[in-house]
Amino acid sequence: MVTESKELKSALRQLICARLEKISPTVRVVESVDLCARLEPQLRSAHTILFFAPLTDELDVWPLLDKCVRARKICALPAFNPTTKSYSARIVFDPITEVITGKFGVREPSLSCPEIPFDKFDLVLVPGMAFDFSGNRLGRGKGFYDRILSEVSGVKCGVAYDFQLLEQIPTEPHDAKVNFVFTPSRCVKRKT
Repeated sequence: MVTESKELKSALRQLICARLEKISPTVRVVESVDLCARLEPQLRSAHTILFFAPLTDELDVWPLLDKCVRARKICALPAFNPTTKSYSARIVFDPITEVITGKFGVREPSLSCPEIPFDKFDLVLVPGMAFDFSGNRLGRGKGFYDRILSEVSGVKCGVAYDFQLLEQIPTEPHDAKVNFVFTPSRCVKRKT
């Protein structure tokens, strides 16, 4: 059963990757703007937010990080620790000077940024390859975000293109869930 789930996940990742590669930069910009507008009410009510640094094939939430830093909210990003081979959260006060290219080519806070425990967040923005209506998330296959999400507090909001929100995705017992999924056109609350 677990082997079958892993195979289904791998096939779904390939399918989603192929669709992501076809998105033009113009469409990504327009849909990112729509997504950011949809997320703003959630961000207004949050004080401590864990962001993610979007990859080139993901919707761009970076403008929201800039805006929330300027509003003096506590904003953090995951930072990879090569010694423990795990992620911690670090507070970012200036995304221009404090963010570097880290492990896996992902932007992350420099080691000079202060750590903040994962259980201190009001809101967590979560990337994914796909989400479903039950709050399940399909990641990129390394399990890093499942481990982060098992530790974080606060409302977990998946961020995806509309086509990445599916009726159902394959899951395994260790897979973490999100409370909401935000796309450029809608917000879906997890079915319970």
